[in-house]
Amino acid sequence: MKYAVEMREVSKRFPSVLANDRVSLCVKSGTIHAIIGENGAGKTTLMNVLYGLYEPDHGEILIKGTPVSFHSAMDAIRQGIGMVHQHFMLISRLSIADNIVLGAEPGRGLRYDRRQAEEGVLKVCQSYGIALDPRALVQDISLGMQQRVEIVKTLYRGADIIILDEPTAVLTPQEIDDLGRVLKGLKDRGKTILIITHKLEEVMDFSDEITVLRAGRHVVTLRKEDTSIPELTAYMVGREVHLGGCKASVDNSQVMLELNHVSCHPEGRQALQDISLTLHSGEILGIAGIDGSGQTELTELVAGVLPCQEGQVTFLGQDITSSSVSKRKAGGIGFIAQDRHRHGLILDFSVEENLLLGMQRRDAFISRRFLRNNSQIRSMAETRIRDYDIRPPLRASQAATLSGGNQQKIIIAREMGAEPALIVADQPTRGVDVGAIEFIHNTLVEHRNRGGGVLLASLELDEVMMLSDRIAVMYSGRLIGILDARTATREQIGLMMVGRRPEEVGV
Repeated sequence: MKYAVEMREVSKRFPSVLANDRVSLCVKSGTIHAIIGENGAGKTTLMNVLYGLYEPDHGEILIKGTPVSFHSAMDAIRQGIGMVHQHFMLISRLSIADNIVLGAEPGRGLRYDRRQAEEGVLKVCQSYGIALDPRALVQDISLGMQQRVEIVKTLYRGADIIILDEPTAVLTPQEIDDLGRVLKGLKDRGKTILIITHKLEEVMDFSDEITVLRAGRHVVTLRKEDTSIPELTAYMVGREVHLGGCKASVDNSQVMLELNHVSCHPEGRQALQDISLTLHSGEILGIAGIDGSGQTELTELVAGVLPCQEGQVTFLGQDITSSSVSKRKAGGIGFIAQDRHRHGLILDFSVEENLLLGMQRRDAFISRRFLRNNSQIRSMAETRIRDYDIRPPLRASQAATLSGGNQQKIIIAREMGAEPALIVADQPTRGVDVGAIEFIHNTLVEHRNRGGGVLLASLELDEVMMLSDRIAVMYSGRLIGILDARTATREQIGLMMVGRRPEEVGV
């Protein structure tokens, strides 16, 4: 079988880090090839070199046996390479067709022929069995559909080699299944696909071959049939990984958080309806539900991002229903938001500045003249970077330059470093590698073991069942029931996630 892509001894250095160290990669034509590794292993950098966004400092690239030299993404596109980035590059107010043809608009002179664009996009969609309405606005479609738009955009430009960076990081389980069918359909039509991902179950489902990178170096390339998830994990991290943490027996008699008949209807939609629950000290209360059931709204309401429009929220005996985010943070509530770019980080700020956010007014970080105490801030940042293994370990690095997993570590380091009583965590492991997942699990469980409380929302049911002491199941903005995690089954939780009452599923 011929190689569609050959990267030989490729190196790429940035001022602070050697991202790729003589990496070699061979990808067979008409296959799905997964590239895995911890955050900061050099996966995205290597693919950015292949797509022409970076020029390699050393090594060579061959496409279908021919040496190439890329100075821009346009050079790569001309060689039949397309890339779907982790954060979609679409204009929400434009239609699907407008987004797909952008930069290659059909027409004569300055006149844009929208009908021809829509017909051309529809023809591509029909050719590859991808269901899209070319006239629909991007702002009105799901994330899964937006990803299809990005894939069709590469096909419209004639891509034979398609790179996908973390394609499932923002998708629901149903959308992930749909993506798998699309990718296998593309492979059947002769396309070559490279996937960067952290989710090893999907690696074993989607891919034909798997390359593991660690610390910027090639570790191994394997056929899917010749490996397993535990073996891949060991190659990625260099050791065995144990998820779920180790729970200790603790006193959880104190009620830490109480919601009484809480409702929230932002922008006229009923996001939460009459929610009542309690969370105790020394407890992880997991929130399970299909995407859009109200989990995110619940975490944002507790953190103060969304208003509580009916009912009452009590924290450690104090009514915080109308308290601001900053007051809740000062009072002992930490928040790990689902959308780290919107609610968790300021990407243009440095790692140090992001670690300081929300704590900049604390006495420890202010000098006698009400100025920043730079030595204390520097010490804090260096300690957090070391303790939470943020890579690269440089406090002056811009947050935008870090991988998604290391951005998530900044948020966790900041929120846990504030020593909160309660951690509100919404999708805390989304888009991070298995080593970082282990670290996050251990961090949450250790907080619980010290008597802290954790409100955990996750679309990963296995994660909810693994970490929680009790599991609250939501459906369509309502609380269906709360189960003991020690006795609840996947079948019971799954049925409640689609609206069945506890008594209907044998609880």
